[in-house]
Amino acid sequence: MDFFKKETRTALQAIEYAQLIAHAPMVFQASRILRDSGILECVLDSKKTGLSLEEIVEKVKLPHYGVRVLLEAGLGIGLLLVNDDKYTISKTGYFILKDAMTRANMDFSHDVCYNSMFYLEDAIKNEKPEGLKVFGDKWNTVYEALSELPPKVQKSWFGFDHFYSDDAFPLVLPLVFKNKPKKLLDIGGNTGKWSIACAKYDQDVHVTIVDLPGQLNMAKANIASHGLSDRIDFHGTNLLDETLKLPTGHDAIWMSQFLDCFSEKEIVSILKRCHEAITEDGYVYILEPFWDRQRFEAAAFSLQQTSLYFTAIANGNSQMYDSRVFVKCIEAAGFDVAEQIDQIGVSQSLLKLKKK
Repeated sequence: MDFFKKETRTALQAIEYAQLIAHAPMVFQASRILRDSGILECVLDSKKTGLSLEEIVEKVKLPHYGVRVLLEAGLGIGLLLVNDDKYTISKTGYFILKDAMTRANMDFSHDVCYNSMFYLEDAIKNEKPEGLKVFGDKWNTVYEALSELPPKVQKSWFGFDHFYSDDAFPLVLPLVFKNKPKKLLDIGGNTGKWSIACAKYDQDVHVTIVDLPGQLNMAKANIASHGLSDRIDFHGTNLLDETLKLPTGHDAIWMSQFLDCFSEKEIVSILKRCHEAITEDGYVYILEPFWDRQRFEAAAFSLQQTSLYFTAIANGNSQMYDSRVFVKCIEAAGFDVAEQIDQIGVSQSLLKLKKK
């Protein structure tokens, strides 16, 4: 990856970009309101003709002053164009409005992260998710809080999480079931989407989901609605407790966007317990988005910024990892990487591990 090796901006471009960073909170909120208020939608609908300020005010039913400042901010941000006092949408404005990935990222940033990021500096100093207190003070990590967060926050959290994994699942199912596993352990099963996909893909596999008890309640309801309760079991545990072992005798273990929720030391601990739980000829499959294995700079950027969510809100000590850091954890736990496949779906890499 060569994205971060050389300076790519001129001095003028650099100082211009610095102003974008300096005004980032205003840029973000104005862009979100332009999207959610219907302003971008009605401007898009006008096509090349465009709309005047007064016409937009009439369509969105917001105060003249408020619409004017949003439109002018939208010009500077690059979401809108204006000619002869008629506003039209730019390519960037179109993607803010219509691109599913951008919407998932923006909803997650606003509903889950925005207020909590005020405590990022404290989180870095204390190695604790200090921003989580925005939602309450009775949890140590966001994962304990998920089942109790406000519905809108839950929706944005799961929307973000599932966006980056769901499109990869159909692509990796044939890779995981190439070795015909009969007993599969789904660690960090979340709402049960992967376990359901496995049970539907192979009628002979039996899956056990491992997760926090609160998370398992959501998974149980989802799996029951698919009529798969007879082939999917549940094991409630807290993987931060090193004394709690994993169920043994499985010939495949699956973890999707799970180990990025833990520190390096914790990753090694979890993988060591996987080493004990899996059969001698079994495999551990890890699906993770590594920022250093991305094709596009924007993808690497997004993952690097998402690390700050882990710092301020999730747990205070994990991140979206550089794959080289991650592989050291794998080796320390007694595994070798038997196979690595990058650029699966939006941003994922699949690691297939075997015992040394």
